[in-house]
Formats: sequence, C-alpha cells, structure tokens
Amino acid sequence: MSSRDLELARAAAELATAEAQEIGYLAKLFSQTSLPYQDPGDIPVWYRRNGALTLTVQPGVAIDRQGNARSLGYPYGTVPRLLLTWLSTEAVRTKSRELTLGASLTDFMRQLDMTPTGGKNGTILRLHKQMERLFQSTLSVRIDDGDPDHQAGAKLSVASSYDLWWTRDTDEQPALMPSTVRLSYEFFDEVTSRPVPMDLGALKALRRSPMRLDIYAWLTHRMSYLQRPTLIPWELLRMQFGSNLADTKQGKLQFKRDFERHLKQVLTVYRDADVEVTNAGVTLKPSLTHVRFRGLRALERGDSLR
Repeated sequence: MSSRDLELARAAAELATAEAQEIGYLAKLFSQTSLPYQDPGDIPVWYRRNGALTLTVQPGVAIDRQGNARSLGYPYGTVPRLLLTWLSTEAVRTKSRELTLGASLTDFMRQLDMTPTGGKNGTILRLHKQMERLFQSTLSVRIDDGDPDHQAGAKLSVASSYDLWWTRDTDEQPALMPSTVRLSYEFFDEVTSRPVPMDLGALKALRRSPMRLDIYAWLTHRMSYLQRPTLIPWELLRMQFGSNLADTKQGKLQFKRDFERHLKQVLTVYRDADVEVTNAGVTLKPSLTHVRFRGLRALERGDSLR
C-alpha cells in the first residue's frame, strides 16, 4: 500500500470507531453534478450531465485598468468542493444568507487538515483564487425530460455579493481576516430546503481527490432514498463524473479504471454502502445512509429516544 492508501485506511478505521459524527451539509445540486476536477483552460463553457439534468458553468470576467477583458477561470479541484460544503453547512446552521468568514473558515480548513499557509503555493492563495472563481462563475441548470412541450431550468450563482479581506503572507500563519459573503437567494434556498447531510470526517479522509469527494456526495444522496437495486450504466456515470475525458474507447476505459479505483477508496469510508461493479455499470442496492438519522444514532448508542 502507498502512504496515501495507509493514511486513508487509518482515517477510515478512526471514522468507523468514532462515538459521534460531525455532520456537514451540501446543496443537493452538487451531489447530482459537480465542478471540474482540473482547470479546463480558456474555454467559453464547461458542463456536467446527470440523466435529464445538465449543469453548465461559465467563468467570470475581469476588466483591467486598460480596459482589457480576461477570464477569471473556472473553480476546480478539491478547494471549491470543500468551500461549498462549508458555505452549505453554515447556511443550514445559521439559517442566514449573510455568512461571516475568518476564524470560522480557517477553523474549518484545519478540521480538514488544510493548514492555512502563505506563499505562492500556500493554501491561502489557493483558497483566495478559488473563492473568486466560484463566486464570479455563473451556473445554469437545464432539465431535458424528453418532452418537446416542456422546458425547465434555472440560473444561479453561489454568492450575490462578497467582501473578502486577506492578510499579507508575511506572517507565519496568515489567515482570512473577518470578511462576509451574502449567498444568493437561489443557492440559499437550494441548500436549506434540500440539504444533503454528510460526515465531515469522511470528507477529511477523502479530501485528496475531487472525484472521491464527488462519489461520496453522490452515494450519500442516492442511498438516502434508494428503494430497490438500480444499475447505473458506465456511459451515464462517465457523463456525470468524467465528461472532460475524450469520447473514445481509450477515454472510456480510462474513466472506468479511475472510477473503480476511487469508488473502492470511498467504500473503505462508507462501509455500509452496498455497491456492485459489473461490466455493465455500477449497481446500487438499498443501504444504510452514511449519516444516521437522529433516532438510529440514539439506538446505536443505547440512548433513550425521548
């Protein structure tokens, strides 16, 4: 086993024996679709598709002092995923669109072993760039149910406004100063009316791979309502999780290998998920949710339900 495999195995063992779960939340949309794994580069639009649901992302644009326009780029990788979880969790916890960053966000980073560090390769600069990309991006959702007489869709942004202040990286441990983000009404409504609960310990264990984070969020959501065994064909999984790979035989084989490898790692953390991998695709079978319902958690601890 590699050092990272051993690290994941240890984290999964600790998670399995933990007395209580630390619960966070994610907007349902991001358990059905996701953001890029790697920087897509200078392209006008990027998309993910899950059945009838298509999410498209367009990057924000900045105008310099000479009047030249430049793309701010796409949010990608693990940082915006963890940031979306923090924003969603805070929205559910505070029941407010106005969120104060700073100590609470850097504390969240530390919970996930993302130590705030300065410099051009530090986590603070990565967070700074990914925040701006995420908050300036425009997200569009379209539903195509095959009915030519029906149209459905929506446009949303994560934040309607933000005011961020950053310390200079001359300090030993730079951090985000008290700053504010006002979530858009659409994002706030999405996460507070249909939040997907997740184990923050699982995110910590899986944080080194954006695909693992996506598979975990997807499984957690699907198992919360799955009532019978369901086969998800490889082609549909590829459109949802790997649409940036080439639409070739080699690209499809590469996606299958990547997905199987990351799924195996997710299942070391989410041990109750009953999943079978076949040549036809991935079969999901009704399983215990990874975040236990309140009554089930009490029964497992031997507590009274009163």
